[in-house]
Amino acid sequence: MTLQDRRRIATGLAEGRSYAEIARRLDRPTSTISREVGRNGGPRNYRPERAHQATARRAQRGAAARSPATEPKDRKLLEVEEGAVEMAIGMGLPKMVARVLIGLWLSEDGRLTAAELSRGLKVSPASISMAVGYLTRQGLIRRERDPQRRRDVYVVDDDAWYHSTVISSRQTLAAAEITKAAGQTLGLDTPVGRRLARGGAFLERISLDVLASAERWRDLPP
Repeated sequence: MTLQDRRRIATGLAEGRSYAEIARRLDRPTSTISREVGRNGGPRNYRPERAHQATARRAQRGAAARSPATEPKDRKLLEVEEGAVEMAIGMGLPKMVARVLIGLWLSEDGRLTAAELSRGLKVSPASISMAVGYLTRQGLIRRERDPQRRRDVYVVDDDAWYHSTVISSRQTLAAAEITKAAGQTLGLDTPVGRRLARGGAFLERISLDVLASAERWRDLPP
């Protein structure tokens, strides 16, 4: 559970929401929310930052007891994954979409089937289907067909950010053209027309600059 999730739990408790309501908002089982709150001070004394730190300490102690030799690597991967998911959510991605994207980014070769994603993230195939559909449309991942296993494989590669940037910029450019046209229709001698035309021109210039920059830096070495 991320720190952002815990802050949302705290907000829900402050608003007087039930565990079930909070669970629905976070797409989590109600039992997970009740256990999280119960072991971290209860509904009156729940503090997200304190709960987050306590959970991290418990995880570290448990991992150390199980396998001291591998604990540092596992902990680092967990920290990277949790931070990356939280960052992606902060950038506007739905939570499940963010988890699938980061799961692919942190996989060994950036290639996973829907079944592998479902098992790794412990979520339903339907949730994976929704997430990969969104990510494919945004150009952040691509779909390949594995003829040997006769199933789709979802891939994230070095061109992922390029394709995503191009798709987003082209969408913004299309919006800019519509906005400019609306301004022309309403007339540049009107306040609304001038506002739309100026906004459209700004979006057009920014989009063209981003597209040119994406092409220029596409093969940038690491």
